[in-house]
Amino acid sequence: MSGLGAATEPPGWRQGSCEVFPPEEPGAAAPVGFLQQLPSYQTALRRRNAPGAGTQGRWAAPQGSGGRRGAEAWGPEPGEREARPAREYPLSISEKRILRDLQQADTKYLSGWKQWKRASNKSLKKVLNEVKELSSYLELWRHDIHSIEGKFGTGIQSYFSFLRFLVLLNFIMFILMFSFVTFPSIISKYGIFNSTFAKIPPQNTEPHCTVYTPSGNKGLIYFYTYLKDLLSGTGFLEVTSLFYGYYTIHTAWFGILSYNLPLAYLLATFAYLALSFIWIIKRSVEGFKQNLMHDEDQFQSYCNKVFAGWDFCITDPNAARLKHRSLQYELQTDLEEERLKRKIADRTVKEKLRIYSLRIFINIIVIAVLSGCFYSIYTATVFSQENSSDISNVNFQANLLVQYLPSIVITLANFIAPQIFSFLIRFEDYSPAFEIRLTLMRCVFVRLANIGVLLFSLWSQISYCSTDECKACGYNYKLYPCWETEVGQEMYKLTIFDFMIILAVTLFVDFPRKLLVTHCSCKLVQWYGLQEFRISDNVLEIIYGQTICWIGTFFSPLLPAIATIKYFIIFYIKKISLIHTCKPAARPVRASSSNFFFLLVLLIGLVLAFVPLGISIAHIPSSKACGPFKSFNTSWEVVPDTILGFPTGLQQVLHGIASEAFAVPFFVVICLIMFYFMALAGAHKQVVEQLREQLVLESRDKLFLIRKITEAQGHP
Repeated sequence: MSGLGAATEPPGWRQGSCEVFPPEEPGAAAPVGFLQQLPSYQTALRRRNAPGAGTQGRWAAPQGSGGRRGAEAWGPEPGEREARPAREYPLSISEKRILRDLQQADTKYLSGWKQWKRASNKSLKKVLNEVKELSSYLELWRHDIHSIEGKFGTGIQSYFSFLRFLVLLNFIMFILMFSFVTFPSIISKYGIFNSTFAKIPPQNTEPHCTVYTPSGNKGLIYFYTYLKDLLSGTGFLEVTSLFYGYYTIHTAWFGILSYNLPLAYLLATFAYLALSFIWIIKRSVEGFKQNLMHDEDQFQSYCNKVFAGWDFCITDPNAARLKHRSLQYELQTDLEEERLKRKIADRTVKEKLRIYSLRIFINIIVIAVLSGCFYSIYTATVFSQENSSDISNVNFQANLLVQYLPSIVITLANFIAPQIFSFLIRFEDYSPAFEIRLTLMRCVFVRLANIGVLLFSLWSQISYCSTDECKACGYNYKLYPCWETEVGQEMYKLTIFDFMIILAVTLFVDFPRKLLVTHCSCKLVQWYGLQEFRISDNVLEIIYGQTICWIGTFFSPLLPAIATIKYFIIFYIKKISLIHTCKPAARPVRASSSNFFFLLVLLIGLVLAFVPLGISIAHIPSSKACGPFKSFNTSWEVVPDTILGFPTGLQQVLHGIASEAFAVPFFVVICLIMFYFMALAGAHKQVVEQLREQLVLESRDKLFLIRKITEAQGHP
């Protein structure tokens, strides 16, 4: 827009300033009486004279020609010219050329050290920009996601970007667990380094608590046995590094250095949870900023898309076509939202009463569906736990079905409930963005609560003790001699079943539906039509799987590797299904609000994952027959045990940090810092609103000045 402004301004009229310089005297100021006719001055005068107006009402008053505002509009002070390159200043092309010449002239009078420092800074910035540009080409699925954005809009593109984020997150989690837990255990068991195994203190543990016989395959093995073990995590997989029971090393010696594996196991768990939390918060803040920028001014959004949305560096025809389609979908989304806003504003009282009554009725149905899902999961889990121990060769298939009954019921509930919610939401007449949010919030209770019900029933069975022998162990050692591995197997089965359901739905539902609609002329089939890519259902699928991964990584350290491979394959499955079996959405969805809400729901899943992990680590007694924590009553006890080995002074410092005398002042300081940043954010928001209004006033000043020039030229 700077070129447009420069073309319409006559010589001597400076852009971005309320000062007027006649052509014959470029350095002279305009008469004060003329400046008082500007719309910005009149607005400021009305605010200043309004009742109760304070200092905030005088911010827009124009300053004189010698004021700081005119200097800021032209450029930086001589001492500030070297801080930024000329292209970063809001100046016209001619003024940027003058500023560049001044910067080059200032360089001649600098010392040799300062000249070398400035040249090295410029070279470093250039190298960093080139590296950043090169790294963008190495971004995973960069071309595929851009192609999806051009064909189906930014709303669906946000789903695939979100899926890419989870692939990277799980890969980093796998690197953490493998580097600090799995790799040291493998090399220690192969005798590369000296190591000691975790031992049970005989005075604290009964001998029967230490008996654990993994269900490894022995004797004659059939092929279907390997398939069953692969799907359930039993048999040959149970004794591998995939599950908790494999890690029995207590200390590994690397020369004179010792490696405390139980402490590393616990710290690696905290590390991947903290990394996930920080990464999600960082991306959420970025999405929140974009959401605020869009919601502030709808007219500004239109102007940005129409006048500044095109990238003139695009030379490839395919890239230009994709960019054109992306802008088209963005404008369609804006127009759809405006249409819905106008429709809501034009509703009569009768229509509002009908809509609200319908929404209340639909919410009652939703609550009934949620209650039915929770009850079914609880009943299936309790039945499975009570009957899965009775395994015989005669009823092998029936017992296998009973053993996997919770996973099957959870998968069915996760598949059926979102379909019902997606059908019901169509009658509630919400905007596309809010429709996705509400559907996600309803479905998230189903999926995440299902995991909670499963874990609650498992822990109730693990903690149930009716005999003195069981109470001596602290958990049900007969059914669960290594209960951490049992929980890890349940999380493993849920992960595998979730992937199988996604693959089965794509192969046996989506593609047959596409073939029927394409080749069958039946009116019912044509009315049913092609499916739309339901963003809420697909996002919730991967959030559900990621929550399972967060919970199960403690019990199955290599589960993030399986999740990485799973999401990598799901990307191509969803891409193929989207291109070949789906039609473009009838109601476009905005990406900025979708990205932020996806991360918000993912953050809810992470927070809910903290609860079962915290209970497992700090409350439930650790297994005495397997794992690195069998020497401790609970997994958390490795932390105070390690602190006891520190010097006395360091122990006192750590105990002081953990005491109430430190916690209370720390909490007070954190509250004060939080209130300070809240006040600072409020002040920044007020300044932004004032600057935005100042831009509006300056645009009115330009129109006023152009009108005055036109009148002066017409009447010499």
